[in-house]
Amino acid sequence: MTDGRLQWHSGFSAALRVELEEELEELCIEDEHMLSKKPMQIDVLVVKKKREQPIRKNIGRIFRKHNIIEYKSPEDYLSVNDFYKVYGYTCFYQSETKRVKEIPPEEITITFICNHYPQKLLEHLKKFKRIEVEKQEAGIYYLLGDSFPIQLVIVKELSKEENYWLQNLRCNLKTGEEIQEVVRRYEQVKHKAYYSDVMNLIVRANQKQMEEEKNMCEALNELFAEELKEADLRGRKEGRKEGRNVGKIEKLKELVQKKLAKNQSIERIADDLVEDVEVIRKIVKELNV
Repeated sequence: MTDGRLQWHSGFSAALRVELEEELEELCIEDEHMLSKKPMQIDVLVVKKKREQPIRKNIGRIFRKHNIIEYKSPEDYLSVNDFYKVYGYTCFYQSETKRVKEIPPEEITITFICNHYPQKLLEHLKKFKRIEVEKQEAGIYYLLGDSFPIQLVIVKELSKEENYWLQNLRCNLKTGEEIQEVVRRYEQVKHKAYYSDVMNLIVRANQKQMEEEKNMCEALNELFAEELKEADLRGRKEGRKEGRNVGKIEKLKELVQKKLAKNQSIERIADDLVEDVEVIRKIVKELNV
């Protein structure tokens, strides 16, 4: 099983709720908030129900009314392009309203969450936008000098005491004490909402280590018999879904090729097939037409 098939974003979304569970009632969290009918979306949008209510949790202290979060999976990196994409989404989110300044720009924050410190990006921001980096605490940095409050969260640097579940949302857990500690903590909270989603992803991302540890630890064997089984079933379902998606794309390519043979324009093809123009343009490029 490859990391590419793991649902990191859904696990992160659950972990975010775990991190903010003490104040969850004060927040409205939307996953994959759609910005338009086209495939352009924010990873997570967090809207405070009461603007004046401060968030005590360390990753949420910067929050204002509207808070846009970009999450990068453990093996991914935060690039300069990623920064401007999210910055653009932020501006689009503010402007896509019925009334002018219905969402006040001063009520928006941006959060980038990743595992690797983006040195090249920060060097660019300092040179091009005069943005300075200020460390607040372990794993949390504020980017100062922009109109929007921006924070950078480096998951692997976070405090294990303060951000335990988010800090363990990775694929390199060690057998022995580290995995056993995850088990002990999960036993205490498995009845709570979202923890099982976080744990399922952790199990799947570290399935080899989990299997090794399971053979040596009867408690782990009993506790995760169902989780490991579910992880395997989910992997099979995702594999079948991926196969269906590949089949759909191949069929679309075939239809596009036939319409190109009739000298139809990309816009006409997109309209006939009820597809986005950019999708059709990408297929045409792949077909080398």
